[in-house]
Amino acid sequence: MAQEANTENIQGDFDGNGTKEYVYTKVSDCGDECEGKCETTIYFSDKNIKPITISPANQGSLYNLGDLNGDGKEEIGFYPNWCTSCWHPFYVYTLSKTGWKPLLPSISTHCNQWEEDKFPIKKDPKRKGYVIVTSSKWEDDDIKIKVNSIKVN
Repeated sequence: MAQEANTENIQGDFDGNGTKEYVYTKVSDCGDECEGKCETTIYFSDKNIKPITISPANQGSLYNLGDLNGDGKEEIGFYPNWCTSCWHPFYVYTLSKTGWKPLLPSISTHCNQWEEDKFPIKKDPKRKGYVIVTSSKWEDDDIKIKVNSIKVN
């Protein structure tokens, strides 16, 4: 299951070298009402791993998603905080030879989905190389929660 931390650092083997790295975030240029640039940067204790910058984001929640694509490296998830709206993208990153890249496009989520404890992504236990994506969509004047199995490798 996903490992989350808001105030504490999470850890994981994000580069696949067998050693766990700690992860932490830092916000820059963001006021109480989300005025400014509002960038959140994810840093790693292993300085050889490049940081990830997400904008706009006023802090957020980090998740160790485990190895979703079977490449021996754990993926990292980020759910950004924002001052307005209940709609937030959920980002999933995987470390490639050239640096961090999205494992798949950001997942649209609404706070209703989170309140119902429907986490945006997990490994598909029935299909190797697939993940189950749970997203929120505005449809027929209501918020619908959609679940799809998507290939990731």
